[in-house]
Amino acid sequence: MNTPPLGAYVHWPYCARICPYCDFNVVRDRGGEKSALVAAILADLAAHAALTGPRRLTSIFFGGGTPSLMDPAVVAEIIQTARALWTAAPDLEVTLEANPTDAEADRFGALARAGVDRLSLGLQSLDDAALKYLGRNHDAAAGRRAAGRAAAAFARLSLDLIYALPGQTRGAWAEELRQAADLGAEHISPYQLTIEAGTAFHRAAARGTLEVAGPDLAADLFETTAAVLEGAGFEAYEVSNHARGAAARSRHNLAYWRGWDYLGVGPGAHGRLTLGAERFASLAPRGVSAYIAQVAGAGLGSTREPLDARAIALERLLMGLRTVEGVALDDLAALRIPAARIAAMEGFLSHDGGRLTASAAGRPVLDRIIADLAGGA
Repeated sequence: MNTPPLGAYVHWPYCARICPYCDFNVVRDRGGEKSALVAAILADLAAHAALTGPRRLTSIFFGGGTPSLMDPAVVAEIIQTARALWTAAPDLEVTLEANPTDAEADRFGALARAGVDRLSLGLQSLDDAALKYLGRNHDAAAGRRAAGRAAAAFARLSLDLIYALPGQTRGAWAEELRQAADLGAEHISPYQLTIEAGTAFHRAAARGTLEVAGPDLAADLFETTAAVLEGAGFEAYEVSNHARGAAARSRHNLAYWRGWDYLGVGPGAHGRLTLGAERFASLAPRGVSAYIAQVAGAGLGSTREPLDARAIALERLLMGLRTVEGVALDDLAALRIPAARIAAMEGFLSHDGGRLTASAAGRPVLDRIIADLAGGA
């Protein structure tokens, strides 16, 4: 099969509560029937299969929102439908995002039996004060319990953590990382807290009622993250993702970073698809009702926009430089980056074997490097 491999992203927008830092497409789960959304997602998958034709399915990722709130029977139905529509790779990765509350942890066994083999657990912190600041509805003890139950239920476990909180010290963050590394996960994703427009944190910051960490502290904690996790056997294979060996890397996220194809179903889901000689960006309506109506009216839940060569190359630059693999210079040809511009970044970039990669010194200033490389191209 010469067609590109395929990943599938399924967006479940419902959350028990909306975290004050979150800018994802989420809505408060107030109960009620979800069958219309489930039917739309299944129909959207079928419409995508008709569009893409036969493909090798390498990953399914349930994101949100809080997909661990889904009925495990629904999760199983979506997985089985995707397997039937495409040819599942022998090592198909099925990831589902979850929160550590005891009610959700009670579902872990059923979700594993439904076909999920990799859990991404939103631990966020092992400090009760930090969890309160972040508006989470679990404490550190519940997080540890959930991690233990997840490690027992799933073949693969990833933990999400948030750092660069006000007053956070290097020593405290290092100790938190060491504790997280002992919870049985093969993958840890530490994300720097950012204040995103439209969030409760953003409104509080605008009022001057929210304390935020400064850039120097964030940089120090980034360096601490790399040092502590490397010492615990985790490789920083991407700016915010650390894995215990290549097999522990997130295959679905690698599809994003490598510029592979992935479809997106569910409200607000994005996708990138190669159809014939063209590459398209897709986007589904954000509202649940609007998404259901889009599927009912058009079959496909998203609209497509063709990407020109420069847009494709810019995405490859943005995503590829985040990883230790880097990006092939051939993939950046449409940007026409002068060789002198690359040479001027010696020490921050490595140019070897036809690939461009960011050095350890370059990773903390990657946004600036990418802007300089793309500027004027």
